[in-house]
Amino acid sequence: MVRLPLTPAEVARGRRLGALLRRARGERSMLEVALAARVSPETLRKIESGRVATPAFPTIAAIADVLGLSLDVVWAEISEPERGLEPARSPRARERSA
Repeated sequence: MVRLPLTPAEVARGRRLGALLRRARGERSMLEVALAARVSPETLRKIESGRVATPAFPTIAAIADVLGLSLDVVWAEISEPERGLEPARSPRARERSA
């Protein structure tokens, strides 16, 4: 199976996710969090470093649960539009502004 290259937006989203998880982990060891979330420490390391920009939802849900993060907080962090770029608008919003 061939994977398509990640878009710049996906790479940026992965970096924001990694930064959020590192902040939430604080002083806890990566090993402790990974084992509690039932993921490999290598997986957690790759997510935190942004090397895995699009991890599986169950993986993120498990890590967020261990770290005490709501999925709403995770979503708000990773879906934040890039600074300097206008957020995508719905077709209805575009019609109103035309």
